[in-house]
Amino acid sequence: MRKLLHDPIFDLRNSVIENKVMPLKEAVSRFVRKGMLIHTGQTNIRWCCAIYNEIARQFWGKEGDLSLVGVSMNFPQSILVHGGIVKKIITSYFGDPYIIPSPNRAYTRALADGSLEIENWSIYTISLRLKAAARGLPFLPTHSLAGSDLEKENKDNFIQIDDPFDKGKKIGLVKALYPDLSVIHAWMADTEGNAVFSPPYTDNMDGAMAAKEGVLLTTEKIVSTETIRKYSHMVGLPGKYVCSVSEVPFGCHPSGLSTVGLEGIPLYVEDYDFAEEAHQSCKNPDTFQKWIDKWVLSCENHEDYLSKLGYDRILQLKGDTHPDAWQYNIEAVDKISKTGKYTPIEMAVVVMGRKLKERVENEKYHTLLAGAGIANLAAWLCYYSLEEDGKSVDLLAEVGMYGYAPRPTQPFIFGGRNFLSCKKTTDTATIMGLFVGGVNASCIGALGAAQIDEHGNLNTTQVSKDTYIVGSGGANDVASRAKEIIGIVVHGKSRMPKDVYYITSPGRIVTTVVSTMGIFTRPDSNSRFTLTGYYPHKEKDTETIIKKIRDLSEWSFDVSDDIKELSPPTTRELELIRIFDPHRNYFGPLPT
Repeated sequence: MRKLLHDPIFDLRNSVIENKVMPLKEAVSRFVRKGMLIHTGQTNIRWCCAIYNEIARQFWGKEGDLSLVGVSMNFPQSILVHGGIVKKIITSYFGDPYIIPSPNRAYTRALADGSLEIENWSIYTISLRLKAAARGLPFLPTHSLAGSDLEKENKDNFIQIDDPFDKGKKIGLVKALYPDLSVIHAWMADTEGNAVFSPPYTDNMDGAMAAKEGVLLTTEKIVSTETIRKYSHMVGLPGKYVCSVSEVPFGCHPSGLSTVGLEGIPLYVEDYDFAEEAHQSCKNPDTFQKWIDKWVLSCENHEDYLSKLGYDRILQLKGDTHPDAWQYNIEAVDKISKTGKYTPIEMAVVVMGRKLKERVENEKYHTLLAGAGIANLAAWLCYYSLEEDGKSVDLLAEVGMYGYAPRPTQPFIFGGRNFLSCKKTTDTATIMGLFVGGVNASCIGALGAAQIDEHGNLNTTQVSKDTYIVGSGGANDVASRAKEIIGIVVHGKSRMPKDVYYITSPGRIVTTVVSTMGIFTRPDSNSRFTLTGYYPHKEKDTETIIKKIRDLSEWSFDVSDDIKELSPPTTRELELIRIFDPHRNYFGPLPT
């Protein structure tokens, strides 16, 4: 019997491991077929760009008729749209996140000319559809979408029913969504495809595990199963779900791997300059084609791509991975203006930050989730202003970030340095379902929008029949389940219509709207907004200022009896917001 204890069968090194390793070109050729619905996986690695580029090379000039499903579609996927390879996207966001969250013109052109179809969802509901499919459930319940145009558009896949357990209440149901194939990039994997990922996990592995034909996996490095067992707590994807494994170092560039150090895995940060170059090129179809020719079609494979990227650039991206690297960004800090002059955007951000702080203190909110852009800069001002007073609020982000402390010199929520500052990292379903909308949640939302109407409805999707923006992202989910919403918008008739063209996020809990001219509040959704304050103005007559505010919007609003001019930003407030946008991408040029 004692010999049995030493039987070789019990030696883990003798485990039978299937070998699924193959070059990426072969994997795409073998598993990607015309007409497929492909899930684009996202964790703390935003993009699996090497896969998209290889699909582009193999399908360019052919009728691919592919569809994509994923929480976010950005410039890497837009390459496939521009090439006529992708005909439909199912997503919550179809724009570029860097440097300023904004429309991607490759998508908007294709939507306008009818060559692309879009199915709009929120980030939580698209995650729930994939989660239902992975679990073999026909649907999952949600409080999101109700009262929005997202509800109207998706009648085949979303319904509201009477809550069977709570008479008189309604509950929404989202239908399960099954991709044909999933594509995703991992930190490390063994030859069977057991793959390690780092949080935050965004839509987690649900889309991958729901895919009918499995996962086409790329990884930074193929390691032994013995190594995988050491990181079993980080294995998001068991190999049985994987159909191929391809070792592709730097395979997610311009995304980065900068949150944790794993054995033998080099780290590198996000390449924001590269992403911005791609975003700018998208604005013109000819320019975008030249960019694609250079970075995709002229490259035989990913190795050619890396050669073109160059040693120096790769070395710099690796060198900036230290979590405190921002402290040495002297060039950015030197660009921060010390002047007390400010733009209308800066004034609005400060006013929103003050209001958020007031509401957090008065209502004792535990958490704050801000949309990307100037809304998150206001939220960050609130966060650090509370810190200076010895108080706190935990910042959330929909990809799975809880309690992050925004790091200076970059205005991006989803940067790797902010991942490292989280108190907890998880996934979209946990953030939206539990920490924003859970039974014990106490969350306030800060949202920007292209349009906000006099009912508080927010629009980030479409402003006319042929003019598209970016979609909901997490905005609809926050507006559906947070305790209160404060919105921010550039003041103007097109930005502040009587009724928005498209209701992305219903205005039921929008209590405050901050514009670049003043602040509007209301006690509840049945009341009109009241102008309670306006900004310092060269015109000193209050009635003249109010008239100008009225004339530059389509809103019908009341005016407070004790309306007052709001105090300008303090030196400290300007310091705190400018340290995050030293290049003034959001704030614009200072007045002369």
